[in-house]
Amino acid sequence: FPYTTLFRSWASAATLDAVIVDQQGKPLDDAVLTLQGPLGKPVVAPKADMDQRDKQFAPYVLAVHTGTQIAFPNSDNIRHQVYSFSPTKRFELRLYEGTPSQPVLFDKPGVVVLGCNIHDWMLGYVYVTDDPWFATSDDDGSLKLDQLPAGRYRVTLWHPQSVDMQPQSGGEIDVQATGIQQRFSLIVR
Repeated sequence: FPYTTLFRSWASAATLDAVIVDQQGKPLDDAVLTLQGPLGKPVVAPKADMDQRDKQFAPYVLAVHTGTQIAFPNSDNIRHQVYSFSPTKRFELRLYEGTPSQPVLFDKPGVVVLGCNIHDWMLGYVYVTDDPWFATSDDDGSLKLDQLPAGRYRVTLWHPQSVDMQPQSGGEIDVQATGIQQRFSLIVR
C-alpha cells in the first residue's frame, strides 16, 4: 500500500543540526557543509539567485548542486558587470541593470569566485557540489539539514578563508533516525 511506504520513508527521515566554528572556537558564518552517504534523493532546486544589493553579493556564499542555473539579479540602482575567471566556471555578464535574461549554468563541481568589473571590492562565492545534501551556516555558525535518511555520512567543510580555498574533511558521522547535533571545526586563514 503506497501510503504505508510513504509514511515509513518520512518517519525515518532525520535532521542534522550543526554548528561550524574556526580553530579558536568562534562561530563561522558562510561556511558550507556537504554530506555524502546513504542513498536518497534530496530536493534539489534547479535554479538559484545571487543578487547584488548595496554593492555586495547576496548571499556572500551560495551553495548549489551541480547543474543549477543561477540568475544574477541586480537590485541596486546602479549597473554591475559580474564575472568569474574561476576554472570551475568562467563567464561574464556585461554591464547591466535589473536581471539578465539568461541564467548561468553551473555544470561542474568546485569553487567559483565572483567579482564586479566596476566595483573591485565586490566579492562573492558559489560553491558547486555533487554531494546530495548541503547547507551554508548562518551568523551563529549554525545550519540544519532535514529529511536525511539514517546512516553514515562523509562530511566536507568549506569557507572562503579555507586554506588554499580547498574543501576540508569533516570526518564521518552516524545519523540516527532521531537526528543528530554536531559541532565541526574548520581551519581558516
